[in-house]
Amino acid sequence: MSETAEPTGPGRVVGTPVTAVYPELRGKAAVVTGAARGMGARFAAALAARGVDVVGADIDADAMAVTAKEIAEEVAGAEGPGRVVAAGMDVTRAEDHEAVAASAAREFGRLDFWINNAGIFPFAEVGDVTPAQIRATLSVNVEGVLFGAQAAARHMRPGGAIVNMSSVSAVRVRRGRGAYCASKAAVAHLTESLAVELGDQGIRVNSIAPGYIDTEMTRWVREDPKALQHALDVVPLHRLGSPEEVVGPLLFLLSDSARYVTGHGIAVDGGSRHV
Repeated sequence: MSETAEPTGPGRVVGTPVTAVYPELRGKAAVVTGAARGMGARFAAALAARGVDVVGADIDADAMAVTAKEIAEEVAGAEGPGRVVAAGMDVTRAEDHEAVAASAAREFGRLDFWINNAGIFPFAEVGDVTPAQIRATLSVNVEGVLFGAQAAARHMRPGGAIVNMSSVSAVRVRRGRGAYCASKAAVAHLTESLAVELGDQGIRVNSIAPGYIDTEMTRWVREDPKALQHALDVVPLHRLGSPEEVVGPLLFLLSDSARYVTGHGIAVDGGSRHV
């Protein structure tokens, strides 16, 4: 992965990282949750551009349908792009995961990859965290990962791969994000448990832990000069990451290059977890 280093604004860099092609991904099938926007949409687009058929699932079914159409147009010029099929899904419902997994297997004749990307990012000081907020956060961010892995494992053959979205917040406290940090710590540990148990089926499970990535979820950082400056100060590379810089590790973890990698988390954070 490489990029230019000329800033175009605070924390930004010019250019798109160059990622490996991984030709073995072509012809495979994947499910990406939370794919209507943000990182999920970029994951779906990157996979489709490399010939992977994708079911993009999101609680906002209408937005997912629009995104699927936009991705199809975006990758139309690629060599043998994969199809993108939109599906509605509430990740807190185990039956929704099963329905999407079964649909993907029927539609594409196989299910090779599952990316548990859907999540919420609530804010509340510790004293203000309500029972409803902590329940919702754990339900979406943790139960959603478990249910997704369960459904995927029922439909995958040996050689399948699951990638969960954790966060550097799993190991670093962020004020006002207690519920979120706890949920991502759970995701990181759950990933290890899933890797041990699903290894019996030849299924690999890993996680990605993004830091400050320039997406809709972190728009608040861009909009708050103090927050942006703090982010740039605590990141050793002194810039925000781009979504494409998370796509590269995802493709690696799904590829044959990582076929002996399971139960691990890759931090994509510019080094911020070390300071």
